[in-house]
Amino acid sequence: MIVIADSSPLVALSVCGCLSLLDRLFGQVRVPDAVFQEVCVAGKPEASNLSLYLQDKVLMASTANFPIHPLKGLGLGEREAMALYLEISADLLLVDDQRAKKVAYANGLEVMGSVGVLLLAKQRGMLPAIKPLLMTLSASDVHLGENIIVKALQQAGEL
Repeated sequence: MIVIADSSPLVALSVCGCLSLLDRLFGQVRVPDAVFQEVCVAGKPEASNLSLYLQDKVLMASTANFPIHPLKGLGLGEREAMALYLEISADLLLVDDQRAKKVAYANGLEVMGSVGVLLLAKQRGMLPAIKPLLMTLSASDVHLGENIIVKALQQAGEL
């Protein structure tokens, strides 16, 4: 399975020490250059962890003939991630931004967010619980809405 990741899920999974789940769950993880450049800026949260993790996962993506609409409101990393998804016929797009998710869904892309990755890992027996990880994320600079946390804990049977 080929997964294309945007920056937000990468940062979130790095914050809670779960980047390795991506390889275990999905096999091939790839990112466009714009995402790599965005998350690996010195001084950004998790930049050193992400730089090491992503060093052999970066691919160039072209948005020149990009068939995804509407593009308004999407960042370069999100646009390149969607373009790369289409270019290499990926199976899944990892993205947390709600606007980007809506655009991806509207264009027929398969989408999952960082919380979905944690839930899937728990369902497959790779994590005993997600509550401690969600609490770590909510105490960090990663934005998780209370409703997302509650819904995830319900789905995980941890409420």
